Amino acid sequence: MPRIPLTAGAYQSRSVIAGAQRCINLFPESNPEDANPPVPITHYPTPGITAKVQCPDYSVVRGLYRASNGELYAVCGASVYFIDSSFGLHPLGSIASGTTPVSMKDNGLCLLLVDGSATGYVIDISSGAHSFSTILDPNFLGGLKVDYIDTYFILNQPGTRNFYISLSEINYTMATTAVAGSAFNALDIVGKSGGSDPISTLACVHREAWIVGTLTSEVWVDQGTPDFPLGELPGTFVEHGCVAPYSMATHDVIPFWLSQDKDGRGIVVRGDGYSAKRISTHVIEEYIAGYATISDAIGFCYQVLGHVFYVLTFPTADVTWVYEVGTGQWHEWAFLDANGALHRHRANCATQAYNFNLVGDWQNGIIYAVDTQNFTDNGNPILRLRSFPHVLNDGKRLSYASFIADIQVGQIPGQLSSVPSSSFNNDVSNDFGGNSLVLPKIFLRWSDTRGASWGEKVTQTLGSTGQYYSSIKWSRLGMARDRVFELSWSEPIDTALNGAFIDVVQAAS
Repeated sequence: MPRIPLTAGAYQSRSVIAGAQRCINLFPESNPEDANPPVPITHYPTPGITAKVQCPDYSVVRGLYRASNGELYAVCGASVYFIDSSFGLHPLGSIASGTTPVSMKDNGLCLLLVDGSATGYVIDISSGAHSFSTILDPNFLGGLKVDYIDTYFILNQPGTRNFYISLSEINYTMATTAVAGSAFNALDIVGKSGGSDPISTLACVHREAWIVGTLTSEVWVDQGTPDFPLGELPGTFVEHGCVAPYSMATHDVIPFWLSQDKDGRGIVVRGDGYSAKRISTHVIEEYIAGYATISDAIGFCYQVLGHVFYVLTFPTADVTWVYEVGTGQWHEWAFLDANGALHRHRANCATQAYNFNLVGDWQNGIIYAVDTQNFTDNGNPILRLRSFPHVLNDGKRLSYASFIADIQVGQIPGQLSSVPSSSFNNDVSNDFGGNSLVLPKIFLRWSDTRGASWGEKVTQTLGSTGQYYSSIKWSRLGMARDRVFELSWSEPIDTALNGAFIDVVQAAS
């Protein structure tokens, strides 16, 4: 019986006749060849989210930050919080209200917070007092992004091609002294020199500062010169800028961002040495080109189970795309509302603190743990969907006797009769002891128009606990010259998808 393998992530081509593969809330993992796996790629469910604390603002979580001393700080709406290891909230003060992300960085003594305006804020993290104040040094020029390199804070001056640094190892007292030169020297400012375009954002990786403009970028390093310690690294000019300053995110020594250059925009890139490497696909770029606004895109990275993900959300378009660094594959990360509609994922920002991967909600003030053992979005069903490659036979019709999903089964976590039937797609059956059990459903539908239109869903169950050899099979599926299958489910259970088997015979014509 032929197998339909799933060898990649989302691959919807510009035309459905070339590829109509959606991959929603599933990510591909490569299986090691030396283990002789049945398939090269297995698709696993994206993690769920579990609420840890809700900020009383019930607003957008604009930033999460784990300080170098392990403490967690959050900005929700206009409020700034210290969050202790028991996830208790401690209000510190307020910043200008808004919904755009903020940037935070510390030097072990104090934490700087900027929001894109000319005003900045500082928190004392060295004394345990968590004192909070506006930065009072008149030489402070604001910033959209703050980072740290070799004992200095580095910031961009908003709306210009200039960036500047603090004095070395400043503390809270220095930043809150209303005397010029207490924390910032008026001469410690330089301009991005390779191109005349203004700075969009910046990031420090590998003790190097990537100064990313709207059209071009360059890399600066600490050269130890007395007047200004940073200098441009020769030969590192990059002919790509950034169209969405909040899309910049880093993992290890790799920056990621949504690019723009003199020839166009809307390509997702990563740093590759001292150049920008395209990582988006043509179809993702076509989607991006169709969004009304892309300058508001927000990016962050997180790591779970050995996988590193770059998450790119488009708030206006209400869409989240995710790139898995190891495989180089993309998938959609989506939230399913009560009406069955898909939206951007709840995560608006991220950090790792107190042994949890944490994300902040874009709307309601909740801070969640990214939870691989939770197969819901804080109690809400998660739609898992994977469409398959085209099945064809030189334009001749095939008769489909059966379709068998190669999916992990027998994973119902005990008795689930208390789960509301309206919450998830399920059937109710009895186990061997006569107890009421919820049998999870999975749905199959297919397109005989090469992915342009789809038939109705046909249901099967995934079997109950311990039925690991259950065959999830659909029979007598008609004929087609070019068929695309699609599986979907939204059950709160652990699953893994290898692909499918089909039983086909060539029709008479």
